Amino acid sequence: MRSTAFAATTLAILALTAACGSGDTTATGGTAAPATSSPMESATQSPMETPTEDAMAGAPFGAACSAVPASGEGSFTGMADDPVATAASNNPVLSTLVTAVKEAGLVDTLNSAKDITVFAPTNDAFAKIPKATLDKVLADKATLTKILTYHVVSGRKTPADLGDASLETLQGGTLAVKGSGEDYTVNDSKIVCGNVPTGNATVYIVDTVLMPK
Repeated sequence: MRSTAFAATTLAILALTAACGSGDTTATGGTAAPATSSPMESATQSPMETPTEDAMAGAPFGAACSAVPASGEGSFTGMADDPVATAASNNPVLSTLVTAVKEAGLVDTLNSAKDITVFAPTNDAFAKIPKATLDKVLADKATLTKILTYHVVSGRKTPADLGDASLETLQGGTLAVKGSGEDYTVNDSKIVCGNVPTGNATVYIVDTVLMPK
């Protein structure tokens, strides 16, 4: 049922809280839209399309890829058929990111976006943030939305697109990406599992939450 050429997991950022508040949706097909406009609206005007061969080219890479389940919905193969928020919700490495996305009401927005790249922080990345600070961010939907959309850029970026690149995010800021081969950094974060395809996005899992200026 899944496409075999695909690659991996991980934004979550900012996937932060498992419970959805009023107006939030679940990663398994909720229909409610965020109450306020989102910086990501411009990326959601077209329906999700099947990944092209170019977007799916290459295999996932990085030490953290070994933590991704070998089979099932949370595996690379399983994630390839699902839109990005749903795919991330099936991957235990990205559970904090998924909860953050739910809190921000961005599940439907991410799932309906066409051809995006998501830099998804691992659970350990969120654990680097002091609990009091993280709790405060999770309770502030506007701030949380800015942080999460800072992890998303338009277009499916291949590893070849990441060397010494400045990528504009949907939040409006830029990400400085450097590296080559299987060794890349994004701002002060390292890609630990990259080039993971989902139904509408390419995911690069990172070890630190990216914070807009």
